[in-house]
Amino acid sequence: MQKALLQHIEKIVQLDSEEIDILDSCLNISTIKKKELVVEEGQVCNTLYFIIKGCMRQYIINDKGAEQTLQFGIENWWITDYLSYHNQIPSHFYIQAVEKSEVIAIEKSTLESILFQIPKLERYFRIVAQKSFGAAQMRIKFLFTMSAEERYHHFNGLHPEFVQRVPQYMLASYLDFSAEFMSKIRAGKI
Repeated sequence: MQKALLQHIEKIVQLDSEEIDILDSCLNISTIKKKELVVEEGQVCNTLYFIIKGCMRQYIINDKGAEQTLQFGIENWWITDYLSYHNQIPSHFYIQAVEKSEVIAIEKSTLESILFQIPKLERYFRIVAQKSFGAAQMRIKFLFTMSAEERYHHFNGLHPEFVQRVPQYMLASYLDFSAEFMSKIRAGKI
């Protein structure tokens, strides 16, 4: 099995060798090209993506036709449209590779089979979902309580790797301001 995923799982639950073999038999590594979409608005999202290498993002296209990034994912992070995945309804989002990415893509039916065979993974996926939900709540808090400049410096302090890896316009949309404003902050003009 992919070592990065096993290490991630074993931070939460311990698998025995038989469970590792079961999981390994169900997983495949896929390569996603830079800028390739794996989910489009209107499509049902049937897949969870564990990022082994690379960077992905979830975004919408707002009523002005501009992309608004809602979430990023890098190595050892999961990304999906949980609402579409869980309820099997059309997605309201796009999920795209920001960089060429290697992922473990787990289809819903495969995950259901894995969870039936390895019940302790229910705990793992519950904790992953809770952490993801908590991070989304904190992002909303920061959007409501911090100025744009404060959001940039806070995010840069927490995740400096993103500031170097992600195109400026994507990071600006994630932080809810324009790329021009981002340039001014980075140049120290604000």
